[in-house]
This record gives sequence, structure tokens and C-alpha cells, in this order.
Amino acid sequence: MTLMSKLRVLVVEDSLTVRRRLCEVLASDPDIDVVGEAEDGQRGVELCRALRPDVVTLDMQMPHMTGVQATEEIMAHFPTPILIVSSSTNRGDLFNTYDALSAGAVDVLDKPTGEEPEGDWEERFLSAVKMVSRIKVITHPRARLRGHARTLTPAPYALAPTVDGLRSVVGLGASTGGPGALGEVLRTMPAPLKCPVFFVLHIGDPFGAAFAEWLERLTGHRVAMARDGERVAALAGRVTMAPPGRHLAIERGALRLTSDPERHACRPSVDTLFESLAREYGAAVVAALLTGMGRDGAAGLAAVRAAGGSTVAQDEATSVVYGMPREAVLLGAAGRVLPLPEIGPALASMVRAREGDGR
Repeated sequence: MTLMSKLRVLVVEDSLTVRRRLCEVLASDPDIDVVGEAEDGQRGVELCRALRPDVVTLDMQMPHMTGVQATEEIMAHFPTPILIVSSSTNRGDLFNTYDALSAGAVDVLDKPTGEEPEGDWEERFLSAVKMVSRIKVITHPRARLRGHARTLTPAPYALAPTVDGLRSVVGLGASTGGPGALGEVLRTMPAPLKCPVFFVLHIGDPFGAAFAEWLERLTGHRVAMARDGERVAALAGRVTMAPPGRHLAIERGALRLTSDPERHACRPSVDTLFESLAREYGAAVVAALLTGMGRDGAAGLAAVRAAGGSTVAQDEATSVVYGMPREAVLLGAAGRVLPLPEIGPALASMVRAREGDGR
């Protein structure tokens, strides 16, 4: 990589010690150029406007302007890929992280604790910065125009047979850009639903710890982390999240959490959830694959469609990363391809049809 094509990074961090460490790690990579440093969110926004970096690394808790406010300003006026680098693990600070991700930040990485194996955190940090730089961010995810929907032989909305006392079960999967997308989908679905809803989001510890509670406050749905052995039939009206680091599957009408090997470098895996839903509930399943990098979930969505369920993939225009949904479309797994604002209402319509309401 030539000097002219170096990745230009702006570091925004109020701690001088941490800021120097981040800059040192970035400067150790010959393909990266640290073009600026800011000690607070307001200065970070100013430098982002002036320097137009390729990536911003952003702390959450800063004076004058928080990381959430800085994210909102940057994404509203000069969209730039943002990597949140945070050590905050209490509930309030985690909520701020989710708010920033929902506002357009691309990914989050924990700050080094000093207990990691030598070079481990540095490698993860550099990889995250380079990954984030490849994302083509937009002014505001919810500001995109509707009307980009494309229909691919939609499944009929018919009254579903009862399985374990349920006529419908919803499955959702997302990765990069997922916090905001899941919030938008659930916010536009009536609460409570008559059926169970399950979702997988690629978000690791410690940042996944309070996500269910944040999503509940945002959407009005009852949201909880999955617990091994829970009976699916008792979860109607609840949204259930796969815990970070554990696969979630449905077996014989009960939740099963496992530490089985990763799939597509992911645990939890969307494929694992979707395939188990297809096996257990067949035509009663309504599933949507949302924004995300990679291909996790595509095969699972195909399994749902092959079992007679209804399937949706988020369209390219409204995806932060059109990776997972694209793979599903290429497999022929998506019965419908819809922009994000239309997915929640479409899923609600499919559920109502299976439940025999509003036909």
C-alpha cells in the first residue's frame, strides 16, 4: 500500500494515556496514518469535519459532548465509519453504546485491560479498524427512501397448523448494523405479539449483557435473554435473545443453549437458530435476515423457506452491510426483499395471517 492510500484514522478519546496507546498501536501498522487526535466529543466532531478521515475511533464517556452525541453529529453531517472503543460495562454506559450503534456507529471493541495475551488486543484493534473502513456508511439509516422493495415469489399467507399450541414463530438474525435494524423492526410490530420471537445478534461480551433490556425500553416489547430448557409454548408475547457466546436452538419444543463450535466464525449463529425453527415449526415460521457482514443466516433462511415458512431479507439500500442478506438472496432463500422500514409491518402481517387475525 502506498503512502497516498494509507488508511486515515482520527482518534477521539479523553484519557491521554489511552489515546496515546491507541495512536501507538495504529502507528505501528504501515498501512495506517493517524491524522488527528481529539480529547473530547466536540473536538472530535470538529476534526472529523475538517480532516474527513476514513475511520473514527470513538470513546463513549467524554466531556463537552458524549460519544452518542458525537456519533449523531458525524452521521448526520459528514458520515464516517465509526469504531466505538469503550471500557464501560455498567448498564447505563452499555445503553449509550447501543444508542451509538443505532445512530450509525459500525462496531464496538472493548479497551485493553492489560490482562490479554501479548499482542492479542492490538491485533483485534487493527483488524476492527480495517474492517470498519470497508463499510460504506450513510447519512442516517432511517432517512433512506422507501420503494426499493423487490418481491421474489412470496409465500401465501395461510392459517398455519398448530404446533405445540403455536400457529406462528418469528426468527430474526443480524450482525453489523443490527442493533438499529432490530430496534426498527420490533418498534414497527405490535406489542405484545401472540407468538414467540427469537433473534440472534452478533455482539460479544461484555457489550451484549444489557442489550435485551435496552431493546425492551426502545420497542415496548418484553425482551429477555434465552435460558436453557425454557418451553417455547410459554414464550408467546416475548422476544428472546440468544446470549453472547452461546448457540440458541429449539429442540422438542424447548430452548437449547450450547457451546458447540462456531459457524461462519459466529457463536451464536443465525443458521443454528433458523434451521432449528424450520425443523420444529415448518410453515409456521416467519423469519427475516437483516444487515450484517458474512453469510451467517443465509442457509438457515433457505431451510425455513424450504419447510414452507415465510422469509424476508433486508434490501441493499437500507443495509449497513449487504452481506448476509445478499447471500440469502443469491441462495433463493428470500421470499421477499424489503427496505428496513417495511420489514416489521410485513412480518406482523404474516403473523396475523397465521393466527387467523385480520384476514
